[in-house]
Amino acid sequence: MKIVPLSLKEANEFVEKHHRHNKRVVTHKFSIGLEQDGKIIGVGIAGIPIARLLNDRKTLELRRVCVIPGHANGCSKLMARMKQIGQLMGYEKIITYTLQKESGSSLRAVNARQVAKVVGGQWNRKDRPTNYQAVCDEPKWRWELQNEKKKSEAA
Repeated sequence: MKIVPLSLKEANEFVEKHHRHNKRVVTHKFSIGLEQDGKIIGVGIAGIPIARLLNDRKTLELRRVCVIPGHANGCSKLMARMKQIGQLMGYEKIITYTLQKESGSSLRAVNARQVAKVVGGQWNRKDRPTNYQAVCDEPKWRWELQNEKKKSEAA
């Protein structure tokens, strides 16, 4: 398996076809693919945080991670590389979300920790309509992918 760059259009097409519960995203900072034998088997899309209070220009949100079932460690590989790219771009905090009913095992594999319990809800407002996704109403965990550099500096 190897990491390859993707356009947002390519990543969104994959998400629309393979993601269990999320739809495409509107904007991103970057997208990557996970390729095996010349075929894309997974994608990762990173962007600014959706929650405007977390959008401090120092935080990157892993917006979508999607891998075709049967490819062990694919999600972890994508998240680890997205974290690395984000840190190289100067982001100090990397966050993502899972539904509370999901295990989070891929996140634990990349040294992430749960930092907040988040209630479900929509971002839809009269003056700013969004595409409704039922999954947004479900409770989630916010995770932070730990910065190895900061951890070693603290030691």
